[in-house]
Parts: sequence; C-alpha cells; structure tokens
Amino acid sequence: MNVSLGRTTVIYFIFIVVAIIYLMRLFYIQVIDKSYELSANNNVLRLVIDYPSRGLIYDRNGKLLVFNEPVYDLMIIPKQAKDNDTVELCKLIGISKEDYIEKFKKAKSYSPVKASIFEKQLSIVTYATFQEKLYKFPGFYVQPRTLRKYPDPMAAHLFGYIGEVDSATTHKNPYYRDGDYIGKSGIEQSYEQVLRGQRGVRRVMVDVFNREKGSFQGGRYDTAAVAGESLMITIDAELQRYAEKLFQNKVGAVVAIEPSTGEILACVSNPSYDPNLLVGRQRTKNYAHLLFDPSKPLFNRALMAYYPPGSTFKLINDLIGEQEGVLFPSTSYYCDGGYHMGSLTVKCDARHGSIALESAIAHSCNTYHCYVFRSIVDQKRFKSTEEGYNVWRNHVLTFGIGKRLYSDLPQELKGNVPTVEYYDKYFGKGRWRSSTVVSLSIGQGELGITPLQMANTMCIIANRGYFYIPHIMKKVGDKSQKDKKFTEKNHTDIRPEYYDIVQDGMQKVLESGTAAASQIKGITVLGKTGTAQNPGKDHSLFVGFAPRENPKIAIGIMVENGGWGSDWAAPIATLMMEKYLNDTIARPALEKRMFEGVINPKVYQPKREVLRDTVQKIVPIRPVLKAL
Repeated sequence: MNVSLGRTTVIYFIFIVVAIIYLMRLFYIQVIDKSYELSANNNVLRLVIDYPSRGLIYDRNGKLLVFNEPVYDLMIIPKQAKDNDTVELCKLIGISKEDYIEKFKKAKSYSPVKASIFEKQLSIVTYATFQEKLYKFPGFYVQPRTLRKYPDPMAAHLFGYIGEVDSATTHKNPYYRDGDYIGKSGIEQSYEQVLRGQRGVRRVMVDVFNREKGSFQGGRYDTAAVAGESLMITIDAELQRYAEKLFQNKVGAVVAIEPSTGEILACVSNPSYDPNLLVGRQRTKNYAHLLFDPSKPLFNRALMAYYPPGSTFKLINDLIGEQEGVLFPSTSYYCDGGYHMGSLTVKCDARHGSIALESAIAHSCNTYHCYVFRSIVDQKRFKSTEEGYNVWRNHVLTFGIGKRLYSDLPQELKGNVPTVEYYDKYFGKGRWRSSTVVSLSIGQGELGITPLQMANTMCIIANRGYFYIPHIMKKVGDKSQKDKKFTEKNHTDIRPEYYDIVQDGMQKVLESGTAAASQIKGITVLGKTGTAQNPGKDHSLFVGFAPRENPKIAIGIMVENGGWGSDWAAPIATLMMEKYLNDTIARPALEKRMFEGVINPKVYQPKREVLRDTVQKIVPIRPVLKAL
C-alpha cells in the first residue's frame, strides 16, 4: 500500500514538473521572447513611416523655386516574400534578375523579418502600374515619400542637393535612420532642420494577400507627419536666371548683394548643372558623371574658389593709405609706364605722367598704387618691414578678406592674405622688403579672394565703411527669423569720410575710365575693372554698385580667361544692374554679344594654381596658399 502511494506521488510530481515547464515556456514565449510576437505582428501589422514633405523654397518675390514630387519606395519583408514571380516583378519595376537576387540578399542580411527598402523612388507612373498587381507579391509593399522638383532648372549650387544619410550620420544624430535623406550642400544643408519636418508612424492591418485593411486600433498609436517649414530666400529669380544666361559658355562666378541688408540677390557659378539630375533613381549615375566632368560643374566657384583680385584690389589699398595718413586726394605720383625700384619693374599699361588719386583709380594706374603700398609699409614709425606689412594686412582683414564671412551658405572659403610668417619662411626672416611683395598692391602675388568677398567689399564701399554678413535666408514660414548676426553692422577700421574720393574715382571708371563702354544711361554706376594674370589667358574682373546714392545692388564678378575686365566682366555686371534696377535692357547689342559670347579656357582650378606676378626680376613664381 505504501509502495503504491509512493508511485502515485512520483507520477503526480512528474506531471506537476512537466506542467510547470510548459507554463514557464509559454511565459517565456509570450512575455519575454518577442520574436514570435514580432513574427505574428509582421503577418497582421505593418509599421509604415510617413515621411514629411520638405519645406518649399520661394524667391524674394514669392516665386516657387523648389517643390516636392511624390515617389514610392518598394519595401520587402524577406521571410514573407515566397513563391513570387520574380520575372514579372523585375519587369514591373525595371530591374534585372541579377539586381533582384542582389537586393533580396541585402534585405535578408539586414533582417529576415524586418522591412527594408528593396527599390527606391519608384515614379508615380511605375507605382500606378505596380499597385494593381501588388497582391501577387507577398512580402512586398509600397511606402510613399517625396523628392525635390525644380520647375526652373537654375541655381543648382545655391539649392544644393539631398542624399541618403550615411552610417556616420545615423550614429551621430538619432533622428536619422537608414534610408532617410538629408541635405548635402547649399540651402538644403544649411537649413536641413527647418526644411526636413518631422516624420510620422502608422500601424496598418494587412491580410494574407498583403492588402491594407485599415489602421490598428483606429490609429490610436499613430503619429502624424509634420511638413517642413517653407523658406523664402533672398534671391531674385529673374536676376538669377538672367545672370546664368549671360554666363552660358563661360567659366567663372558672379555674386550680387543688396548693400543695405546683406541679402544675396544672385549667386552664379558656371559651369553648372540641372538640379533635377540629382534626384530620382538616376541620381547616383548622374552624380558620378558630374563628379568626373573635367569642367567641374559641382564646384561652387562663387564661394569655394579664390582668385587674384587684380586691379579691383587697388580700392582697398587706397583706403588703407588714407587711413594711415600717407595718401590724400591731391597726392600725385609720376607714371612713365611702370614702377621702378632698383632692378625691379612693375609694368603699367600706359604712361600716365603725373597722376592723382581719382584719375589713378579711373585709369587703373599700376605705378600709382605700388607707390601707395610702399608709402604704407615703409612708414618711418615702423621699426621693420614686417611691422608695416602687418599693419597693412590687419586693415585688409577688416574688409572680410582672408577670413570667412560666416554666411549661411556652406562650403564658404576664406581666401588668402599671406602672413609675415609665410614670407619669412619663403624669403627668410628679415630678407624681404615692401618691394619684394609690392605685387599685392595691384591684386596679384599670393592674394586670393572669392567672388562672394568681392561683392561684399562693394557693399562696404557703398555703405562707406560697414557691411552686413551676406546671407540667403529672408523668411522662415510666415515669420522673418533671421539670425541676429545678419542684422548687425560689421565695420572696417577705415574712417567713413575716406570713402568719398574712392567713390569719385569709381564713378569716373564708368564715365571716362576703363569701363566707359559699359555705362548705363540714367544710372550712376560706380565700379572698378580688373585683369588678373594667371598661367593661361588673363581673368576678367569687375566690382561695382549702383546707384551711387541709396545703392540697391553690389556685384563682384570673375570671368575666367576673359582677358581685360572691360571685355566681359564689366558688361555682364552692368547688364545685371540694369536688369535689376530697370527691369529692361536699353543696350540690346551688348546683351546679344554677352549671350552669344563663347570663352573656352582650359579647366582652371583656382585653389591650386600658381599665380604669375606682374613684377619682373623679383622672385620666382610663388604658389598661392591653399585656403583652410
């Protein structure tokens, strides 16, 4: 009897232990281990990301420049993608069988049970065809998103482009996930956080045929996408388009700024490209093509290239001379066709005879401005050339040259104003004089200035001594939300009254000087031509603003290998001024010549080129320092 009772107890005990094991296993499966729940949910629930529309972009007059176009990502859950007609699928979405196999392996390696992108950016036409047959392909579904569209294909460098985030970005910023897009350059990069909006998430019920059956629990756990803020930028679309047309078949850049605000009115870098090329399924192919194009269409010359400013720099040299008390309106020097100092000769393009400041600006006398530079650096109050040069250089820096302006456009470089340390290293400490570096006075040597900085110096002269940081953003949404730094005046260390005589000389440039052929009837234009030497044909430059009283537009322009400043740069700049101020062109013959003009220089890379001095018998060719 006791034996029978013992056996019964053992059997009960075994059943209890087995029951406990089963209960524990059920508890583990249902509460602790989420893989089965995930598999079940993937069969009935689908997590759909609602990507927000990026903010629209308008010009200063409310013209729509950038909007969004719907596209669709084809998503896959590899574990559910069984027994599909892969040939039909490939035909519907336009890929090969090999592509299908590769994409499937990639998705499966990511996760057999989690959704990932199988094919990006199906067009609305492809989607319409595919949607009707989607039920035939279990494991696949379509997720909507938007791409940028540019109705008027211009200002590619300004707008920039968007691209898929990389792993470094997703690790650094938790907002972004694999498959997200982010601004890579231009406005899209600068104002990414404003434009991107906030993504939403929907939980959708699906049946065994992969068809949506409605929201899970009435959308209780869904979050709505929030569209990005629209942006009104400072660009005048008509002026931008006109400038790009003037620059066709030419290489270089032009920047136009409103002096009273620092707002950028136009910013052109040429060669350029159609911004629509860098959206859609062909983006990667198109980007590679642009990247290896020898004309460098992706390179933004307006912000990233620094050029020798040539004679346009003489204006700054003169202002420094006035501030230092060594130059006055009546100061005269004799020009016999060049500046001579021992064995050194800096050629001038004419024999001007005895010439004073105003005429020296109007006729761009090299001799005069070399004397001005020497009078600044070699003042008796300085103990050494290095001390005098440092004073001169520090004045130059207050014009925003040789340092970043901190515009709201990315990739802006600072240009170059060589330091004492550079010359000490190159020539040896104490072994160089003002005559050694006198080519700086006429905008040659190691000087490097970006077109953005050229335009900004004109804002300074137009305002008689101050500038607002150039910027592209005018309004976010319905409110003007400019960064405070864009509304603050930045002053040079030149007294305001010294700008008057310089402005007088600049006015004479257009009336009777080097740019007289580019005069605009009825508008007082102040400007300065420049011809910058380099290893190829000379560059054509012009800086200026108009009108003289209450200036509305300031321009800095560089036409690579364009020859004299009066040949191409001055006509293009004044046509832009006329278009902006009058909205009509009264010089159709000049306009036609600029439209049809073709300049085919060798591909020029201004950041790396060696610039040739205009001086003779000074030193070997000196390399331009790379901007950091």
